[in-house]
Amino acid sequence: MAGRNGRTVRDLRRANRTAVLQRLYFDGPLSRFELGPATGLSSGSVSNVVADLVGDGLVEEAGSVDSDGGRPRTLLRVAPGSGHMIGVDVGETRVRVELFDLTLTELARAERPLTQQRYEVEVIVDHIREGVAEVLAAARLAPERLLGVGIGVPGIVEHTPDRGAVVHGQTIGWDAVPLEALLRAGSPLPDTVPYFIDNGAKTLGQAEMWFGAGRGARNAIVVLFGSGVGACLVTPEVEHGRAVEWGHLTVRVRGRRCRCGALGCLEAYAGAESLLARWREEGGRVPEGTDEETALTSLLAAAYPPDGGTADPVAAAVLEETAEYLGAGLSDLINLFQPERILIGGWAGLQLGTRFLPAVRRHAVSYALRHPARKVTVDLGRLGPDAVTVGAAILPLADFFARGGRRPEPAPENPLPAWRTALDERAPH
Repeated sequence: MAGRNGRTVRDLRRANRTAVLQRLYFDGPLSRFELGPATGLSSGSVSNVVADLVGDGLVEEAGSVDSDGGRPRTLLRVAPGSGHMIGVDVGETRVRVELFDLTLTELARAERPLTQQRYEVEVIVDHIREGVAEVLAAARLAPERLLGVGIGVPGIVEHTPDRGAVVHGQTIGWDAVPLEALLRAGSPLPDTVPYFIDNGAKTLGQAEMWFGAGRGARNAIVVLFGSGVGACLVTPEVEHGRAVEWGHLTVRVRGRRCRCGALGCLEAYAGAESLLARWREEGGRVPEGTDEETALTSLLAAAYPPDGGTADPVAAAVLEETAEYLGAGLSDLINLFQPERILIGGWAGLQLGTRFLPAVRRHAVSYALRHPARKVTVDLGRLGPDAVTVGAAILPLADFFARGGRRPEPAPENPLPAWRTALDERAPH
């Protein structure tokens, strides 16, 4: 039966379960008495919801606390083993797969390094499938117990009714790749386990906003600084974040060629790939075949000698120029969105770290309008290199919460798309 606002009793129960679960998740352990004001529910509603959640195995007792003059109050918490999620980071140097319990404690991980042919679609699909199977086997967890698999990818993700999540990754050569359909075809997972696929910068932003340096901020921008650069915008209107293709703002007319094909993109100056290319052009020595993370370590050691020796002026100049471009790019975000916080993550951002940050801040403030620049802080993210996988795992977790702690319905049958059929026809037999 629907009320005047169109909400049914089932909707109300789901909303109440969601409210209690989320408060226990973020602020628990809490007593039933504390859950009332924390959720806005009556004591009777709290008791009914808690009884349901305990009966479903989602909530458990976590000790007790003395009350004022009465008997001790029982504390409640979300049961860690009552649900599991997998987070996947399709990154620039590796595919990382991690298995988490409901409280996002890591239970197992698998990594697959990416070679020069790193973004070949079938290779990435195989890495994800193999990684998922590996972490489930390592934890001895039945696939049916998963709430879902979240995947962070480079590029624009479009959600379609017939093919699921489709990835437009111009910088990696992905043109409308139906990643979800490809994963479903031959998946080791049952149809009851959904895939949640989104932009990697957005999953990074989700993680920092839930558990990292973004907690408590209403307006924030989380930057993913890796081989390229991207960003996630979080505002009260876009509370779950929106990926923005920040790396493809034009910062120099007729400038350097970006890997997207255009000229003068921010990514062509501020990404780690372009940073290292400019260093090589200026005479920086990087052995052939060295991966980007190792090469960036060499550049940092040249610019900031660990033994206090003389810095390589070329390496220092390239880093300073990169800091200026990055700061100028941040100033655009400051002027456009006026955030409270800007957080820099991604493997390159974390590797450059605190030595690089003051120069970035200085340039961001100098290029931005004074009023919004005075209100913003620019810092590093707190969650480290696993932030994208944590954020990816949050995608099924958030869906689980939105369902009031109910498991998802079976996924609809996903027919093999023509795109995959064409791939198979081209494959050698």
